[in-house]
Amino acid sequence: MSEQTTFHLFPAGADKTRYRLVSDRFVRRVKCAGGEALSVDSKALTLLAAEAFYDLAFFLRPAFLRRIRAILDDPRASDNERFVAGALLQNAAIAAEGVWPLCQDTGSAQVVGYKGHRVLTDGADEAALTSGIRDVYKRRNLRYSLVAPLSVFEEANTGTNLPAQIDLQAAEGSEYHFYFMAKGGGSSNKTALFQESKALLEEKTLEAFLAEKVRALGVAACPPYRIAVVLGGLSPEMTMKTVKLASAGFLDSLPKHGRKSGIAFRDAEWEERLSKIAEATGLGTQFGGRFLAHEVRFIRLPRHAGSCPVGIGVSCNADRNCKGKITKDGIFLEELDRNPGRLLEGIPAGPARTGAAINLDRPIEAVLADLSDLPIGTMVRLSGPLVVARDIAHARLWKTFRETGRVPEYFKNHPIYYAGPAKTPRGMASGSFGPTTAQRMDGYLPEFMKAGASRITLGKGNRSPKVVEACKAYGGFFLGTIGGAAALIAKEFIKKSEIIDFADLGMEAVRRIVVKDLPAFIIYDDKGGGLYGGGPK
Repeated sequence: MSEQTTFHLFPAGADKTRYRLVSDRFVRRVKCAGGEALSVDSKALTLLAAEAFYDLAFFLRPAFLRRIRAILDDPRASDNERFVAGALLQNAAIAAEGVWPLCQDTGSAQVVGYKGHRVLTDGADEAALTSGIRDVYKRRNLRYSLVAPLSVFEEANTGTNLPAQIDLQAAEGSEYHFYFMAKGGGSSNKTALFQESKALLEEKTLEAFLAEKVRALGVAACPPYRIAVVLGGLSPEMTMKTVKLASAGFLDSLPKHGRKSGIAFRDAEWEERLSKIAEATGLGTQFGGRFLAHEVRFIRLPRHAGSCPVGIGVSCNADRNCKGKITKDGIFLEELDRNPGRLLEGIPAGPARTGAAINLDRPIEAVLADLSDLPIGTMVRLSGPLVVARDIAHARLWKTFRETGRVPEYFKNHPIYYAGPAKTPRGMASGSFGPTTAQRMDGYLPEFMKAGASRITLGKGNRSPKVVEACKAYGGFFLGTIGGAAALIAKEFIKKSEIIDFADLGMEAVRRIVVKDLPAFIIYDDKGGGLYGGGPK
């Protein structure tokens, strides 16, 4: 931070962030209590929030994009990793046009603010920030992902992507600093707290513990990740908040060593070990390889002698995090990369044309036969109709199936794509459109397959053993599509999209889409094989 704010437990170093000026309006210096203070109009907060969440939907940090390019250029990367890295850079270039957001899951809006003690506002800071967030989700091609409980079991989409999570805290100084995050459900779901004991604080024990937990992250949250591990904490809440901020890169300037007084610090040795642990999983950037993580953070916190919490979390390849600040000079946001296209040098233009061509505009038995001839890990190019259905649609279909024993013909005749798109831009076939975590549908799949439905499914991530068994028993397949390339998929591969059922569900309605050369990988086949384990490779 340009004006050092003191966090006694989290002693931040100098802020080296590059900022852009959003506006020099809505702020002024005033006299207050015998000194100078900063008066901030509520319009400044609204403007800052709107600009932040627009930027987060369409742009990424330059350093992050350089690390993705490094994967593409690394001779140690697998062919699949280079393919994914190239697709992510193409996706970033398309999103930077400001039409299709980076990811179809444009996330829940989360704000952490540190308000200096000599900053004056009207007191309605949360309302002003919320207003800016509401505006950008309304005006842009983003997705309303949040549902509100009407009762214990009934829910309805809020239709605004609100409420936002806003956490404002007091700090020293005459500046107002912010962390902005657009957090998708997939990466949030990989956040975990483990209540351990002093016994964990032994080198080999800790290393084995981390190896188990990092592998358990899987690939459903769209790697390559920034993995954050936090060891210790004065409470579970402190541990988990530190995980969130570390995974976003907001605690990078912490000191490298601890003190007897008790502070947070980053440990370089364990960050190196954590990198090797992630590499050793072999999971790679979704479809096998070395680069499950592009960065790691290992933070050590003080703890109560009777407890040893450990938190683990990730930021996915839609790494939507940025800083903001309001100072006497105006309103500022972290400078994100508006020209990622420069990193596409040497990457073939347009969608990949390699892989086995699979025509989906045929009886499902013919499609199954073609897939059965291909080995695990093969990339295929899908052309033809897909049916799109995810969590709530599956729950409705399951209820009908349990009551009547019937499923719609569209669930039998077409592959099922687990996805939920963002808003469709004017004149385009589809909004940003990428896969959701397939494992959330695992409870339904065996019975649906037994009934002749969902025999080919598409999504992201690994699946449970019962799905592997069902694929073998009923001749089914699970195909993995690229997580984190939703703008690319919408622009290059989806030719038509229409709602065919449950229109009231909004982004979770059942759709029929037509794709051309959509790339996917065979993850689980009809012989019990699996790319991530669960059978012969």
